Amino acid sequence: MTALPTRRLLLVHAHPDDESINNGATMARYAAEGAHVTLVTCTLGEEGEVIPPALAHLASDREGGLGAHRAGELAAAMRELGVTDHRFLGGAGRYRDSGMMGAPQNSLPDAFWRADVDEAAASLVEVIREVRPQVLVTYDPHGGYGHPDHIKAHRVAMRAVELAAEKAFRRDLGEPHRIARVYWNCVPRTVVEEGFARLRALGEERPFPGIAVPEDVPGLVAEVEVVAVVDGTAHAAAKAAAMRAHATQIEVSEPFFALSNGLGQPLLATEYYRLAHGGEPVPGGAGPVDDLFAGVAV
Repeated sequence: MTALPTRRLLLVHAHPDDESINNGATMARYAAEGAHVTLVTCTLGEEGEVIPPALAHLASDREGGLGAHRAGELAAAMRELGVTDHRFLGGAGRYRDSGMMGAPQNSLPDAFWRADVDEAAASLVEVIREVRPQVLVTYDPHGGYGHPDHIKAHRVAMRAVELAAEKAFRRDLGEPHRIARVYWNCVPRTVVEEGFARLRALGEERPFPGIAVPEDVPGLVAEVEVVAVVDGTAHAAAKAAAMRAHATQIEVSEPFFALSNGLGQPLLATEYYRLAHGGEPVPGGAGPVDDLFAGVAV
């Protein structure tokens, strides 16, 4: 196997497009800096709503085929971000999009929400032991906004961090590896409110018919909870291009975007993180750092 770069970052997301919205600038920045960036996506996103009328037939309640189409969108988005290592958990189609919480799709036999956590985590352990990342990024326990696949992605990622380090666990999956630090995606309320204020100030010139509210933004937190702030402004165009690649799910009008509800919200080129596992990036927790690898031995 070719030697891996010194810095290695692993991101675990539920559906295609989650990575670009939450971490697109971060991924582009570290890829450009020469870090090895690995994305693991847990489902194909078969239950997503479809924005372009010409592609409406792909929806799961019509002809279907959205999952395969979104896999293509994901590949295009990764090209925009400069990320060459992107995988589906257990292989493409192993776990199905569960739909929103309480939807009938939650109960389908292959729904990710129904997956055994340890079984799914074993597939991620194999990736962890191969890539040997120092840093992992995923969702908080609520999945950012309560989607069952986001919650399950959190549970699987956190369990895989434990199992990957256990010497007695599945040596057939590779040599044990301990991840130094785990971050959860978040966005400070102050930043979100400022973004919405800019959108409202456009008045009738705003690019979308409606405006979302801060509570619609996943991972909303108080500013004091943020421990890392990744300035990706130099890669804002790459993030916007990656989001545009997910055309069935996102409409982009920089520096704003909207999902299928047509409600505008700010497109953030600076991305924010909470600490979930590992030592404080700065001794004593004195202010947020600007590098996810700060204080990590590489």
